[in-house]
Parts: sequence; C-alpha cells; structure tokens
Amino acid sequence: MTKRPAVGDKQDKGSDVQAMFASIAPRYDLLNRVLSLGVDRGWRRAAAHEALALRPARVLDVATGTADFALELKTRAPQAQVIGSDFVPQMLAIGREKAAARHIDIRLEEGDALNLPYPDGSFDSITCAFGFRNFADYARGLAEFHRVLAPGGRAVILEFPPPRPGLLGSLFRVYFQHVLPRIGGLISGNASAYTYLPESVLAFPEPERLAQLMRATGFRTRYRLLTFGIAAIHVGDKLP
Repeated sequence: MTKRPAVGDKQDKGSDVQAMFASIAPRYDLLNRVLSLGVDRGWRRAAAHEALALRPARVLDVATGTADFALELKTRAPQAQVIGSDFVPQMLAIGREKAAARHIDIRLEEGDALNLPYPDGSFDSITCAFGFRNFADYARGLAEFHRVLAPGGRAVILEFPPPRPGLLGSLFRVYFQHVLPRIGGLISGNASAYTYLPESVLAFPEPERLAQLMRATGFRTRYRLLTFGIAAIHVGDKLP
C-alpha cells in the first residue's frame, strides 16, 4: 500500500505522489471516465481550444500522465510539435502505447514539473490538465511555466477548484468525499489514492487565488468555471 501524499501548497510530497500514480496507472483512464461521468472530455476540449487558439508550433503538456490531453492537442493541431512531460514512468508507458495504437506522433519524456528539463523560451503553449494541484510548490511550478514559454506564449491550467458554496457544491463535496473514494478504491485497489483526490481538491486555492498567483508570476490571466464550477480553466499569457 502506497503512502497517501500530503495535500496543498509548500508540501514535501513529490515522491509520495509519484508512487501513488505509479500504483494506479493501469486503471487511471477507466477511473477518470467513471468518476467524472465522462464530462472530463468536454473540459479537455475547452482547454485545448484555449491552448491552441494562438496556433502554437511547440506545445508542452506538463504532468501529462497517460497522455490523454497531449493526444487531444496533437489531434487538434497535427502541425504542432507536442511533448508530454511527467515524472511517473508507468503512466508515460501507457501513454506511449495509446499514441502508438492511434498512430499519433507525440514525444513523452520524464521530467519534474518544478525543474523542467527545457531551455528558456522553448514552447509557445504549455498545458497542465488535472495535475497542477499535485505540485509541491505552486509558485515554483508557475515560474517554470513562465520560464520555458516563449514571449507571447500561453499557459493553460485545467483543474478542480474547491466546491463552491450552495446546494450543488454541497452535493459535489459529498460525492467527492464519500462516493468517489469507494468507487475508486474498488476499481483501482488503492483506496488511499482516491481519498487523496478529494483532499487535494479541498486544499487547492480558490480560482481567484490561483489567478493572483499567475499574475504575480508575470502572466496576464483570466479564468472561467465549467459545469457549475466543478472544473476551471485558467489562461495565462506571457507578455511579448
């Protein structure tokens, strides 16, 4: 049984997060579909639209996992070079199998989001779908995004914000804290991983707070909520 990682910002959780995702890699895609009722596909389409709006030639998908979002980006922008980066080899191996099966040419490389192995200004667009809250240091992650983006480039973060006040937020909180861990544990065999998921969402900054962190890094930032606030897309443009 893997150790459940700490949640929130400024936490020493990298190795625990790595071990946790390695343990659930074989069932990760199935669980995403089941636990989100398939709605996550629409969220990824919306985020991809933002990431590709400026017609980037070079795109980096950080915390790519099994490469769902990297494959979405390449399918929508076949002329672009798409690289997926993650620090969990088991997830990348599944991503490579998916890319080969679909005959989609993307590069999947091991890399630490807090110390990206790319020179300054290497990419026109950077994306991160449902991985940012796992970072041990949000400000450092944003600084790395800003560093490897070319001037005029765009960063897009798709993430779960904490549930909003009100009836729907309360229902979503009950689902996240009580239903999701049970289903996730049954399918994956790792209940602690799906206890970590809701805990990490509840500990994540509110959308406006994340926007403030992005502005403090140097991004011109906007965001929008999806599906009554269950998910959010933050867009950060690096000044030319």
